[in-house]
Amino acid sequence: MMYYNMRIIRQAPFILVYLSGVWIAPVYLHPQCLDFKPPFQPQEQLAFCAMYKNFGCCDSAKDQELMAKFYRIMDNFDYYGYASCAGYVQDIICQECSPYAAHLFDAEDPSTPVRSIPGLCVDYCSQYWLKCRSTITLLSDDKHLAEIEQDQHRFCKHMELEDPDYCYPHLLSNDQLTRNLGRVNADPEGCLQLCLEEVANGLRNPLAMVHANDGTHRFFVAEQVGVVWTYLPDRSRLAKPFLNISKTVLTSPWEGDERGFLGLTFHPNFKYNRKLYVYYSVEVGFDERIRISEFRVSATDMNVVDHSSERIILEIDEPASNHNGGQLLFADDGYLYIFTGDGGMAGDPFGKYGNSQNKSALLGKVLRVDVDNNDRGPVYRIPPDNPFIRDPEARPEVYAYGVRNMWRCSVDRGDPHTREGKGRIFCGDVGQNKYEEVDIIEKGKNYGWRAKEGFSCYDKKLCSNSSLDDVLPIYAYPHKMGKSVTGGYIYRGCEYPNLNGMYIFGDFMSGRMMSLQENRRTRQWEYNEICMGMGLTCAFPGLINNYYQYIISFGEDEAGELYFMSTGVPSATSASGVVYKLVDPSRRAPPGKCHYDPLPVKVKSKLIKFNPKEKLTGVELPTKLPKEPAGQRPTAPARTQTTTTDWLQELMDLLREQEAALGRTTPATSRAGGGARTRRPGRQRKGRRRKVKHRSEASPRNGGVRLVGDEEGRNDRGRVEIYANGEWGTVCDDLWNTKNAAVVCRQLGYRYALKAAKHAEFGEGTRLNILLDDVQCAGTEQTLLDCKHAGVGKHNCAHYEDAGVICGNTEYVEY
Repeated sequence: MMYYNMRIIRQAPFILVYLSGVWIAPVYLHPQCLDFKPPFQPQEQLAFCAMYKNFGCCDSAKDQELMAKFYRIMDNFDYYGYASCAGYVQDIICQECSPYAAHLFDAEDPSTPVRSIPGLCVDYCSQYWLKCRSTITLLSDDKHLAEIEQDQHRFCKHMELEDPDYCYPHLLSNDQLTRNLGRVNADPEGCLQLCLEEVANGLRNPLAMVHANDGTHRFFVAEQVGVVWTYLPDRSRLAKPFLNISKTVLTSPWEGDERGFLGLTFHPNFKYNRKLYVYYSVEVGFDERIRISEFRVSATDMNVVDHSSERIILEIDEPASNHNGGQLLFADDGYLYIFTGDGGMAGDPFGKYGNSQNKSALLGKVLRVDVDNNDRGPVYRIPPDNPFIRDPEARPEVYAYGVRNMWRCSVDRGDPHTREGKGRIFCGDVGQNKYEEVDIIEKGKNYGWRAKEGFSCYDKKLCSNSSLDDVLPIYAYPHKMGKSVTGGYIYRGCEYPNLNGMYIFGDFMSGRMMSLQENRRTRQWEYNEICMGMGLTCAFPGLINNYYQYIISFGEDEAGELYFMSTGVPSATSASGVVYKLVDPSRRAPPGKCHYDPLPVKVKSKLIKFNPKEKLTGVELPTKLPKEPAGQRPTAPARTQTTTTDWLQELMDLLREQEAALGRTTPATSRAGGGARTRRPGRQRKGRRRKVKHRSEASPRNGGVRLVGDEEGRNDRGRVEIYANGEWGTVCDDLWNTKNAAVVCRQLGYRYALKAAKHAEFGEGTRLNILLDDVQCAGTEQTLLDCKHAGVGKHNCAHYEDAGVICGNTEYVEY
């Protein structure tokens, strides 16, 4: 299985310890509160800890609590004591509100007790001790502090943090820590860094996650085989399926089979009429069809569909097995929207202009029907304002046309305050062989296929037709970025305010996660790639920073939070599908703002408790240190004496690599990085980091790399040469980028990939064979061989395209 961590790695994880006189400091910013969650903007003004009124870790209730503590302490002093110490006491107390409170109080380190007084910078601590040491025992009941209260050196030594950058008050003036605080983190190339929370697993191609909008906050996940599962708000799953039509659904175990159970939506009045609608492939005789059916939930069990209640709303013959569409949704107008594919094969070859441009065909369309009050009479009616209702050459169900195969559409809930954008329908339309696109659906519009693909002409004759009058996409991207768009959602949830208004979507084939945001001034949509958080960015309880490659679908829960589904094996029978929740680690909503009370759910089935399986990758911090008794904080060297042998050996290996990168050890004649062990054929690694140990060039391992060709002999840059299948060779620069370079630099022990060099910048390796071409890395792989590539020894390039890198331990290139 290919396991993706779509991010740009610019630095290996560093561990903060003291060993043999070497300090290694963390370099990733990681604002975190004492409840192990991101900071927030208070809903109400803070009256006491006003320095954190705009962004921090306290709401008004906590602010009042700290102010009461302040007055209890200061009541012990006369006027002169108050005048001398009130400022210090207030500063110290209010650090619980700092965006870096977890750092200041050592709360993020599981091996140490939480401090009762925050970490203080040495100069500030000295002044505080000289003027106000009598407040120490009032601020803290730590017995150890009481013992050292009279010794300035011991006290201030105790108040030091292992990372001096985070001590109070110097962190307030540290530009690296305060710049862009509270905004979505982005790397130097603008890739937004988000995190994930695993929500469900063990699913067979999960392709829809919906809610019933009935106040229960259940969510329902559909598998391609035709089974729908019920999940409760605590993420436990009911053992009995909500719906199971797997015997009727047409699909297969073949990877990439587009047939199956494809869509699910609940009626807007589901709470009262118990109706839902499904879209699936079916075989009728020798014909393949898509079927849209209505079901009702059982009158005796709210978590089970009455399978005998099925009523077929619509059936459409499918001339081929692909391009089946599959989206169902109710828009703000209350009508049911059905998104069909163009019928399959390539180039929409059906008829003179294809199905999509033929308004008398139901394929390649957005259809809109009225399914209200259909218990008697026709199963659906035509809305009176459908655009082609009076066109004798068009089907009255057609709402929009010229679509190829829209895969996943959504309705914008609108800005939570202004309602701006409410009701817009966004869709991802899968392209042919050049471009993928994102569209906003409008009544009566032509979306161009097969005349156009994205912004480009596909059928030149149709494209030049002046009557085409097509609507251009809001965004299109080439197949170098991905080959099958998966439409997403505009984020309108409560928990992550920074994401409001951001359209988040992905690509099924490349695993790329992307975002668009409308510029209010220009009305243009601006693109940013989304990467999984680097370093400690996602080091919060329960968060991970990696996902399976094949992004199948996106979903929204009843509260508006955003999810996506992906799998490691794109087969309807492979239980490798996972549901993830998107998380912004830079800022959350204030406590209590997003609270809701789900309505009770009557459960008649056995509950299966959720068991998360995925782990945070790329961050290997020591976790095997014994817990220390409260009040005792031995020095760092004493801690290392109690570490386990395994952890110490691992740390020593890492230190040797990092010392070599910093020039503290004598490098080998040709700098080489050892590769991970070769994987067994047919098995793909899930992206877990392996322990990398220093290896000399004398016995290179498969995937090992070295840098050669720098005219000045610098060992931090050069042409990349890789050892594979028993020989050294070069790498072609097709698709070469900083993610690929990051794998090489990290393998060689460097902290940053500063440049992905192309066009044989470090000379041509003509004496060697070209071993790799079209390399595409996620950034977390151990070696280039673990990345996607054309195959060892397979290439379509020459040595004038030899790739290189510049690595370093600072964020700039030294020339």
